[in-house]
Amino acid sequence: VQLQAFGGGLVQAGGSLRLSCAASGRTFSTYDMGWFRQAPGEEREFVAAILWSDGSTDYAGSVKDRFTISRDEAKNTVYLQMNSLKPEDTAVYYCAARPTLYWMDYSNSRKYDYWGQGTLVTVSS
Repeated sequence: VQLQAFGGGLVQAGGSLRLSCAASGRTFSTYDMGWFRQAPGEEREFVAAILWSDGSTDYAGSVKDRFTISRDEAKNTVYLQMNSLKPEDTAVYYCAARPTLYWMDYSNSRKYDYWGQGTLVTVSS
């Protein structure tokens, strides 16, 4: 399984970015996909997750109503649409995957088996 994340960049506060995570190596219909982020000097934290099987989603409270996770089954790609960005959203964003555990421990980064390389998002004030 290989994950490749891209789409990060520099954006002003209030702006938008869309991150993509291209997955390859197998069929992901029985996988959970997640986005995590890590700011300098901070621990990696959960951002959003989606069950590939049915498209159900969940979010960290800090990004709910601003970020949207989605998947394109035909392209084996997961997206993170980020709107109304704030300086505190600045971090390296990682996509992750695991064979589905449904919603068990979905926000725990240690429960994911595969990781992309990360893409930097910088939000200026």
